[in-house]
Amino acid sequence: MKRFLSVILVCALLVGSVLGLNSCSGSDWKKIEDRGYFVCGITVYEPMNYFDEEGALVGFDTEFAKAVADYLGVEAKFQVIDWPSKYMELESGSIDVIWNGFTLGAEKDGVSRTEYVDFTDAYLENRQCVVVKGTNVGNFTSAESFAGKRAVVEGGSSGEAVAVELTGEANVTGFNSQASALLELDNGNADFAVIDYQMAKSMIGLGTDYADLAISEAVNPESEVYAIGCRKGSDFTAKINEAIAALYEDGTLAEIAAKYNLTNDLVVPEEAK
Repeated sequence: MKRFLSVILVCALLVGSVLGLNSCSGSDWKKIEDRGYFVCGITVYEPMNYFDEEGALVGFDTEFAKAVADYLGVEAKFQVIDWPSKYMELESGSIDVIWNGFTLGAEKDGVSRTEYVDFTDAYLENRQCVVVKGTNVGNFTSAESFAGKRAVVEGGSSGEAVAVELTGEANVTGFNSQASALLELDNGNADFAVIDYQMAKSMIGLGTDYADLAISEAVNPESEVYAIGCRKGSDFTAKINEAIAALYEDGTLAEIAAKYNLTNDLVVPEEAK
């Protein structure tokens, strides 16, 4: 009998220990505050997160994340990820947020991204756009003219959903970043790419590395907004929202936006309305 009671007591202590650990580890913000930093999952593209000529990571989202970190009294770190694996990276804990021109929209199967993450308040407007070789602009006069053409996109992006609608899933090839997709188009391995407008206006056209590419006006997808993706149920979402509102109201966000020619695209955060 005593042995039985001892076993019961040990089991109870083990359960209590597990519950205690879970209660201590349940707060994302507490973990971040204790270790002194949070990790942003990013891909590399202008003007959100990219490397300058000296090799330093710069961009609107880069500076924005650092400003949020300063406000919260911690540090922002950055980890380049394969965009199609973004949810897995977030759930595994290798990153704390998806912060890289992340559109508050749906995946290509129509499932809302809110099923996978909790979004912060929106902070920037965007839209998808179709990019083609400059010499081929005249060949695309309507959405129908893209049917059956070869498309390249960032896998798991909003652009992928647009491309599938235009040309069919069998004709769409996904890459780990928008920059890779753009390079494939520039190298002549596709007929068009679908990428974020913010990236397109920064990276293509005269005076850029992609001078031979152009935005097609034959398709104009609806406007979107960028937000930051946090784990479902995370208390870090509210902390970021608090910081976004403060940085908007004190002019910090406007200063960063002006630096990257994004002033007209800023969105008033919900907590600042």
